[in-house]
Amino acid sequence: MVSLTEQLKQFCQTLGFDAVGIARAEPLEDEQPRYDEWLRLGYHATMHYMERTRDKRLDPRLVLPSAQSIIVTAITYDTPYRHTNKPGYGKLSRYSWGSDYHDIVLPKLEHVVEWLAKMIPGTESKAYVDTGPVMEKQWARRAGIGWQGKNTNILSRSMGSFFFLGVVLTSASLVPDQPVADYCGTCTACLDACPTGALVEPYVLDSTRCISYWTIETKPEVVFPDRIRHHLDGWLFGCDVCQDVCPWNRFRKETRQPEFSPRNGEIELALEAVLSMDAEQFRQRFRGSPIKRAKLGGLQRNAQMLATAAECSQQSDGHAPDHSR
Repeated sequence: MVSLTEQLKQFCQTLGFDAVGIARAEPLEDEQPRYDEWLRLGYHATMHYMERTRDKRLDPRLVLPSAQSIIVTAITYDTPYRHTNKPGYGKLSRYSWGSDYHDIVLPKLEHVVEWLAKMIPGTESKAYVDTGPVMEKQWARRAGIGWQGKNTNILSRSMGSFFFLGVVLTSASLVPDQPVADYCGTCTACLDACPTGALVEPYVLDSTRCISYWTIETKPEVVFPDRIRHHLDGWLFGCDVCQDVCPWNRFRKETRQPEFSPRNGEIELALEAVLSMDAEQFRQRFRGSPIKRAKLGGLQRNAQMLATAAECSQQSDGHAPDHSR
């Protein structure tokens, strides 16, 4: 089986994955207390599915009863582009610059499922890309992809943190990898830099304070609380601050997937263009993009808040806002 495991990893590399690891499919007993406390404190905000699927998330055998192994893949999405702070524009999280990662990663994982079925007839496997009751980050940690950093992202000494995770639960008995050590040390760069204090302590994220949660997950009619609205820091969709400041991202690895490059070279959006967009323009422009998740109403709400914040800033500086355009 060692040979089969190595063949599997080689096959994953031919599909374009930058890393692959194996973990045993077993209950996440060590992680259970922290997860339950996180739910109890309400840090999952309105993402109630995190609570509804709690048992399945903690035991993969409730998702696939025959599961013996969990294959974890990582594929980088970083590009040479970097964030700017152009007046009148809203910043976009790096992961949203290109095509929707679900559309890129899931087909690759389905090839892995097919490969397993061919190599071991009768094998049962299920693939997930942030689409089911699976704790991807905890399995990535157990599979040796990296450690879970203080910003709660998986960090790799060779790839940084700008990569997508994919998971395959399988009945195949594969040789597991060993977890890697935590190399965050005494660093608190991510906690210090978070604009809204969402990292309430090392390794703990409060979604109710997270810019990504508010700009992506909330419904368009939801009004942001002042503690978020006044500290958006120019973010229109998502937020990369805790990753941008992470020292391990000095070793970030640029993607080999052209689909993750910025569409039309855009890494930010003009607020006026977003506010004047109609439903059909939104559908055309963001078809196949992660940004469609926010819906037109949500994106325009975010843009309006950024535009209002910019006007208030101009007025507080003693300058009248420019309405000439």
